[in-house]
Amino acid sequence: MRERTTRRPAKPTPAERARTIARRGGRAALMPSGESSARIAPLLHHVHPDGTATVLLGDDHPLVATAWQAPRTEIAVVLEVADPTPVRLREPVRGLLWLTGRIRVLTGSDAREDVLAVAEQRPDSRLLDAGHGASVLKLEPASLVLADAEGTCSVPAAEFTAASPDPFCLFEDDWLRHLESAHRDVVGMLARHLPDDLRGGHIRPLGLDRFGLRLRVESADGDHDVRLAFSAPVDNAESLGLELRRLVGCPFLAGQRSA
Repeated sequence: MRERTTRRPAKPTPAERARTIARRGGRAALMPSGESSARIAPLLHHVHPDGTATVLLGDDHPLVATAWQAPRTEIAVVLEVADPTPVRLREPVRGLLWLTGRIRVLTGSDAREDVLAVAEQRPDSRLLDAGHGASVLKLEPASLVLADAEGTCSVPAAEFTAASPDPFCLFEDDWLRHLESAHRDVVGMLARHLPDDLRGGHIRPLGLDRFGLRLRVESADGDHDVRLAFSAPVDNAESLGLELRRLVGCPFLAGQRSA
């Protein structure tokens, strides 16, 4: 997947994009080191702002059993967090975050404190299963790697912690699904910003952040991602609405800005 644009518009940093994927949650797969074919779907996963991750697995899972047999041993794993597209597309994943490190089972007060830390950021009824059929595991990452339409790069832990998720990341998908289902005419109006060779493709909403709107163009020669930049970064719904109307070409925008 490559991004098509005549110039490089402003965009979130890799650390910000990684924090956004982590904050949204997405789908996760846990892959023990040396078992490339093994993809374990956890009962729940959560990536903390410091880059560590909490994973819930059933007490009877073989990975938990292995950890209990050697309680002082930390098992090398990769936690893959996938960021699915907001609408159904030919390629349904728009970003991946990989956390590589060692995982261990938490017990007693350590497990309770970790579950409470997750609940503060992401309340979820599945957390009630911790200690009641589900074990709490903690991943301490040695590396974080991000892959999306902008490229693949390593994200230093300090930069990940210092960055913030995009302010719209928890609302973005619902907004884009509504745009796709109820405002296809608006999506069509955005075609005027595309390169000539892409205007005949099927234009779909892909992403939204404080710097702009991203579209996926599905065409006969493949899929292309295009970023439409805002005139300035936005951080609230009002300024976001103005920028979206500007992209569409709203004739009343100039008067609103003057007001």
